[in-house]
Amino acid sequence: MTTPRFIQIHTLHSYPAALLNRDDSGLAKRMTFGGTVRTRISSQCLKRHWRTAQDEFAIHAIAGSTAAIRSRNIVDRRVIAPLRGADGISEEVLMAVEAEFVKGMYGPNARPGEEAAAERTRQPLLLGEPEVEHLRQRAAAICDEHPGDAKAAGDAATALFSTRRGEGNNFRALLNGCRLPAGLEGALFGRMVTSDPSANIEAAIHVAHALTVHREESESDYFSVVDDLQRDDEDGGAAHIGDMELTAGLFYGYVVVDAPELVSNLEGCEASDWQEADRELAAQVVEHLTHLIATVSPGAKLGSTAPYACADLMLVETGRRQPRSLANAYRTACKPQVEEATTALTKYLSKLDDAYGVKETRRVMSVEDCEIPSAGRLNLDDLASHLASTIRNGRTE
Repeated sequence: MTTPRFIQIHTLHSYPAALLNRDDSGLAKRMTFGGTVRTRISSQCLKRHWRTAQDEFAIHAIAGSTAAIRSRNIVDRRVIAPLRGADGISEEVLMAVEAEFVKGMYGPNARPGEEAAAERTRQPLLLGEPEVEHLRQRAAAICDEHPGDAKAAGDAATALFSTRRGEGNNFRALLNGCRLPAGLEGALFGRMVTSDPSANIEAAIHVAHALTVHREESESDYFSVVDDLQRDDEDGGAAHIGDMELTAGLFYGYVVVDAPELVSNLEGCEASDWQEADRELAAQVVEHLTHLIATVSPGAKLGSTAPYACADLMLVETGRRQPRSLANAYRTACKPQVEEATTALTKYLSKLDDAYGVKETRRVMSVEDCEIPSAGRLNLDDLASHLASTIRNGRTE
């Protein structure tokens, strides 16, 4: 029986004829690993689909969770827009308040407005619903105090974001008195606020880019579109022709859950005190996340490729020592087969065990028969429950 610090989740997912994650040119993301070009799925892509999934294990289906918004337009659309039309508040006052709130939130060079040039001056920022509501209330109070004086309203908004006279960019008064001010997404995946580092949140969930265990498999798919209203006497050619890249791949994925950091972010305690804190929400988060990692697929080209797949294998390890990826099992590309990939994983894990010892508790879920060193076999429901119990009890067996 040990006190866990890290939960490591290793997965194998197989996708045929899909375009899961594209680069700026519309092609599949790639990188070279072990001298072989692999297809890649970025961690940003994976995290977004997990946090926005709508099913029974959606993270916002957890009781007590708080939503967050990532946008460049929070001030205009969620803070100022609800105040438009209020009795006695002029548009000039709203514009002055909006301009100062935008600078306070996104930095001194940020400009208000929804035109592209203005939006480019603002970075997408993650705010929890409590923080958004806090901003709206502060803006409403300023407008109520100065309903017809745009200059006074602008000065008051400037003072609000002053680190000497006001609350500062990170809304210290709110952060000290609200659970999950940055939402569940912020608590899980962290956030960076370039205009105020003190508002940053360390990620408790660490997600690697998924790579194919084999060399890339791709082709250019040529397609055409037929005009249903085309007459017999018109050109018989297609109304549109195009092409897109399709890839197939068996991907190795890797996720680490820092249990003390997760409980700290969710409950507002010090990470060192996580075992004395309420761990129920953290346990539910880990249970839901386990299901999401196994069953939620990146969603590009849904209509034309139906890229839905569940994990062929999920190996989880809980322990105290520093995590380590098992991606090096595939530094030499293997065949694109689950059995081959599982064998390579097992051999590499055995080498690590021989060199460093077995100090993690392991459980595995697999659609194929396999023998993972020191790993008891469970189905997905039991595997997720096992991890939730590990967090809930503060120990693993």
